Amino acid sequence: MLAACGQGSDESENNGGSSDTNQGAEEITKDHADYIIGVTQYVEHPSLDRALDGFQQSIEDAGIKAYFDINYAQADSKNNSSIADKLVGDQVDLIFANSTPSALSALNATREIPIVFTSVTDPVDAGLVSSLENPGGNITGTTDSHPEAIPKTLSFMKEMGISDVGMIYTPSEPNSVIQIEQAKESAAGLELNIHEATVASSSEVKQAAESLIGDVDAFYIITDNTVVSALESVLMIGQQEDLPVFAGEHDSVERGSFAAYGFDYYDIGYEAGEKAVQILTGEKEPGEISVSFPQKLTLLMNQTAAAEMGVEIEEAWKENAEIIE
Repeated sequence: MLAACGQGSDESENNGGSSDTNQGAEEITKDHADYIIGVTQYVEHPSLDRALDGFQQSIEDAGIKAYFDINYAQADSKNNSSIADKLVGDQVDLIFANSTPSALSALNATREIPIVFTSVTDPVDAGLVSSLENPGGNITGTTDSHPEAIPKTLSFMKEMGISDVGMIYTPSEPNSVIQIEQAKESAAGLELNIHEATVASSSEVKQAAESLIGDVDAFYIITDNTVVSALESVLMIGQQEDLPVFAGEHDSVERGSFAAYGFDYYDIGYEAGEKAVQILTGEKEPGEISVSFPQKLTLLMNQTAAAEMGVEIEEAWKENAEIIE
């Protein structure tokens, strides 16, 4: 079962994916490591993978010899729980939880082993920490939610003349529900209409997107792990129907979305790693380290995607945006 959750050979676990940012990192076996860090990641997709790369690089840059026991739940809550229980049973020195579901499962499994999370939208609302400033307990981390990201995205849509926005999300992901509520609140002030479609798995994303055709002028794909893992299904419909696809992070723009106010997940992973270093070296307890959110928020546009979705990039937009092809 654990093999099905994504746990592989020592070499593949140490590499933690194929991103260039982690290539060349020193491979440390479990027997020669000073610390064993258990990694639980909800699903494999570019944003979460970037966060993992940043976390590992941060640990290496601090001169810490760590072995990473990496496990992927493949978007399955039962796998999430099994992975957390397995890491606790193995008595790892620290757990790195990459996503809200992963962090919740880890915290349910242990109140003793330190937990550092990232890619979590609202750790307070999710019940992970008491407050951002004083998390308390055995957990801290970084969020993937900048307070201005959703309002700025919707304001830009309004500027483009969009009035009806399609949003696809997974109700079982707390981070997604929070973002949907934030979007509704911002949209109300802008007189934008939000049209929702829900999914339970990545296989349902294409059908959910198709159900919104005719009712929406654009799609807005938030940082929902299940939907982002099947992003290409939405992009295909956006291209066929001339419906621009907005995203919640830059990695999805590089994959073919039109635009996003976002940040690099590598950065929040790296900062989470810095918090882990403080814990492993005994400098601070997890509950003493404040939770932080992304510091850099920029507008990224994909010129090729814009053409494929019937959008002409205006000169005025280029003053405040980075354009990629």
